[in-house]
Amino acid sequence: MAQKIKLIVYPAKDVEKAKALLNKFLGIGPYVDGSYYVGYKLDDMEVGLDPNGTSVIAYTEVDDIERSLKGLLDAGATIHQEVKEVGGGLLIAQVKDANGNILGLRQSSKSS
Repeated sequence: MAQKIKLIVYPAKDVEKAKALLNKFLGIGPYVDGSYYVGYKLDDMEVGLDPNGTSVIAYTEVDDIERSLKGLLDAGATIHQEVKEVGGGLLIAQVKDANGNILGLRQSSKSS
């Protein structure tokens, strides 16, 4: 079964301007509005703003982040960010492809 992209995170040097634009574009306000991340829920999809981000990153939701990460590394990716917990049991990891693009994995909890 194909993976689904569940989260797209955009870098945002000016979070307030980016937030105003996304509020209008998406027709909703953020469900998370912090200094480290601003997130919008769209059914089963999320759009985020990262004030420290440097590139757009698409994340797929996986059941086993360690297994999925190993599969990407075996396919030629390199580690960009090791698996880490970012709150509420959410785990994320990032890899780079041969062109330098960053791809993300996320797992809702270790028991998923």
